[in-house]
Amino acid sequence: MTIDSRQVAAGILEAVPFARTLGIEFVEVAPEAEGGVRVTVRLPDSPATHNHVGGPHAGAMFTLGETASGAVVLAAFAPLLDRATPLAVRAEIAYRKLAMGPVRATARLGRPVAEVVAELESGSRPEFPVRVEIATEEGRPTGELTVVWTLRPN
Repeated sequence: MTIDSRQVAAGILEAVPFARTLGIEFVEVAPEAEGGVRVTVRLPDSPATHNHVGGPHAGAMFTLGETASGAVVLAAFAPLLDRATPLAVRAEIAYRKLAMGPVRATARLGRPVAEVVAELESGSRPEFPVRVEIATEEGRPTGELTVVWTLRPN
């Protein structure tokens, strides 16, 4: 699988203006086994996104993780987007430790691409998780998010 990381980043930032508003930066878009994709995005430290204790607001961290998950979906299923629309179905986030300073979210596809594509091609509407780890820039985990996506046939 060939991934154009600049195209993925530009596509997400164009489709999701709120990610641009928060200043989310793309760090990495890389292939993994079985057609999977790993995406890491970064939320810079900014007073505009702080909460009452001076760290990134929970909503900003959720948006960071959801943006990473959407980029994974875009990168993994780009060839299908002319016939299916990706939609987030549900999400669950756990805030584990106080985050301070810039944070990163790394997302990975939770099912093999071929399995999801086979379901879509059989006429069903597949659902698949994208798991996201949120951590400080030093790599200390602060939270985790799972977004369940679907591909809705057009």
